[in-house]
Amino acid sequence: MSTQEIPAGLVGYGFAGQTFHAPVLAAVPGLKLAAVASSQPDKVRVDWPDAAVQPDVHALLAAHPDVQLVVVAAPNAAHFPVARAVLEAGRHVVVDKPFTLDAGEARELAALAKSQGKLISVYQNRRFDADFLTLIDVLAGGRIGRPVFFESHFDRYRPDVRARWREQKVPGAGLWMDLGAHLMDQAVQLFGKPDSVQLDTAALREGAQVEDYFHAVLRWDRGPHAPLRAVLHATTLAADPAPRYIVHGTRGSYVKYGVDPQEDALRTGARPGGEGWGVDPDDGLLTLIGDTGQPEPGSVPTLAGDYTRYYAAIRDAIRGTGPNPVPPEQAVQLMELLDLGRRSAEEGRSLAT
Repeated sequence: MSTQEIPAGLVGYGFAGQTFHAPVLAAVPGLKLAAVASSQPDKVRVDWPDAAVQPDVHALLAAHPDVQLVVVAAPNAAHFPVARAVLEAGRHVVVDKPFTLDAGEARELAALAKSQGKLISVYQNRRFDADFLTLIDVLAGGRIGRPVFFESHFDRYRPDVRARWREQKVPGAGLWMDLGAHLMDQAVQLFGKPDSVQLDTAALREGAQVEDYFHAVLRWDRGPHAPLRAVLHATTLAADPAPRYIVHGTRGSYVKYGVDPQEDALRTGARPGGEGWGVDPDDGLLTLIGDTGQPEPGSVPTLAGDYTRYYAAIRDAIRGTGPNPVPPEQAVQLMELLDLGRRSAEEGRSLAT
């Protein structure tokens, strides 16, 4: 397979494109940020002077036939039409989460990618958070026994409603489609598809137009992890945030405070790859039941996170030397679960998957 550099295009240079995609993709050997479609060309040129700037995805595709991969970091409502245009032009595509507005759109894109013979993937970067990688390691080692309860929080204190599309009453806005897409994906990666979902949402801040709080309860009553219960929770009004993770098992518990440092580093303009990148100084708390039958508290050093691992896997998948890190069947299943959560909140009841 070819090891030549893969030219990539980026559609959208708002918060997601500027913070989570451009610097991460550009840090991966074998990938090159060749072109950006944005309504803010001056902003792009300051950060990426060697990248061509085009007004929209159609201009980018027409002007850059060499671009093999296009990343869609536009607002959520644009994910489906932009990704469809990219696939119809015969290019590979990465879509920022959430994949689409609903599972129907997700299935249509997956089918189109298959018919075109092109890669389609969703940017689930939080699979490469430091604390999540550590949690995978703790569970894989069987240190806390069989997990019976999992709690995953993403709590922030942002009391002011900001003038941005994510907080306005437009398709794809709201916290469930934003952070819910991450927390649900992580839960499924750990334990597989749940048997039921019950979601509660609310707009708690004064002036909030869409939900800024959610609390989901997932149940596994069949399969290798049953019985298991999980709570996925996010809010914008937590001055004192809960632990990021709480996991109780038959032989112990794992608790982790704080969040992965990569987002804050990227927000400040740092680029991945330097010494100490992705290092989380906060150890997890590990309490095991010892030979005496009594709890024995300890700690677990947190592994380093690295979002570039996602784009390195995309590079390898395009070259044919590795698997798609988030294949379309996983992307479709996640959208089905997010849709089910929305139905659950509307109907006020638990719904079976």
